[in-house]
Amino acid sequence: MTYNSEEMQQILEVAFKRKQQGEFTREQIIEIASELGVSSESLIAAENEWLKKQVEVKKEEMSNHQKQQEFKSHFMVFLIVNGFLILLNLFTGSGYFWAIFPLLGWGLGLLLHWMNAYKK
Repeated sequence: MTYNSEEMQQILEVAFKRKQQGEFTREQIIEIASELGVSSESLIAAENEWLKKQVEVKKEEMSNHQKQQEFKSHFMVFLIVNGFLILLNLFTGSGYFWAIFPLLGWGLGLLLHWMNAYKK
């Protein structure tokens, strides 16, 4: 039976997952690659590509976390200020509920901020 390169890669991935010995040293990876006929230049290029991707993933995770923290702060300020405006509107005795306008306007901005922080 013969396998193409994609099938071979899938089989090896399954085998590595089944092995589950945890971590591999760089030397073990080099040895495995040489046994598979992968040149050291290709391995180094693949390692550098993987490292760059890992850095990008970490930066994105940090950026997402920061966006979510900023949204939480924005939401707390929204609750405090609009709660105060609603109470002010109720206690001043005006027959018109004017506090709805800042509530809706700011609420729209808050919704957009939430979408930016939590939607991918």
